[in-house]
Amino acid sequence: MKPIVVALEIEDEALSQRLAAALAAAPDIRVAERGEAADVALVLPEAAPRSEATEDSTLTRRELEVLALVAEGASNKLIARRLGISVHTAKFHVGSLIDKLDATGRTDAVAQAARLGVLHL
Repeated sequence: MKPIVVALEIEDEALSQRLAAALAAAPDIRVAERGEAADVALVLPEAAPRSEATEDSTLTRRELEVLALVAEGASNKLIARRLGISVHTAKFHVGSLIDKLDATGRTDAVAQAARLGVLHL
């Protein structure tokens, strides 16, 4: 199967390197070399500065712990086990993260957190 080639068009070199490292671990994905044609490009919108978090979207310490586990791909059951909480509570925290980050799901929550500088991949 031919890998999906992803171009990273992000001015923040540190963020670009973290994303490249994260994508390198993904099967069937390859980061494009500079100037190489790509199937898809990741860009950081200019209109959204990385530190735009509002007061009502401030993440709690526990939500940051859950976010780190979500970024690792942990399920609600694994999050609950690792943090010593119930699966219901883990699910609640994940839902809260998704709401606060105005995300469409778990993966988007991780992407939004990285974009805002809340999570360093």
